[in-house]
Amino acid sequence: MNGVLPSTDPEQHAEEHLPVVLLPYRRPVFLVGMMGAGKTTIGRSLARLLGREFLDLDHEIEGRCGVRITHIFDIEGEEGFRRRECAVLGDCSERPDLVLATGGGAVLAAENRSVLKARGVVVYLRATPEELYSRVARDRGRPLLQTADPQARIRELVAQREPLYEEVADIVFDTGSMPVSHVVKALLPLLQSFEVNE
Repeated sequence: MNGVLPSTDPEQHAEEHLPVVLLPYRRPVFLVGMMGAGKTTIGRSLARLLGREFLDLDHEIEGRCGVRITHIFDIEGEEGFRRRECAVLGDCSERPDLVLATGGGAVLAAENRSVLKARGVVVYLRATPEELYSRVARDRGRPLLQTADPQARIRELVAQREPLYEEVADIVFDTGSMPVSHVVKALLPLLQSFEVNE
């Protein structure tokens, strides 16, 4: 026994029995959107169905730095974190057959937007400020929400970032309150029919 308990998530078990669906291109799939949009959860599920590697950009930054994102923000501020994010995205975005969940603010840097558009197929997972708030309200690991009114902060961030998500997106998908398995099933044909100019 290796100490890992089997998953009790019925959705995951259902996915494990589905055949792998190959995309007609090897370009990475980049997921963009606000914190709480489901990039990591949906990305992991999508990668499993596509037979691709999954990476979460924030987790990759933490792994390389050896500390949590909140600690990087505390020591280097948002500017220092964004510099690290640019470097790691530049590196990871060159890998084919990847599904990459970006951080919510990755689109703020023009350099990142160029990289996303040039190197992969970008999916914007869109959700309303109310949906986002309900998903992240109790998450203490979100440095940008450590404020007196996190709901107002989310609305402000959506207003600031939405035009940037739309600018880089090849596909815009409203996640709403759909279960992850439904989102992934609806995304697959959109990704399969997307025409990539290699």
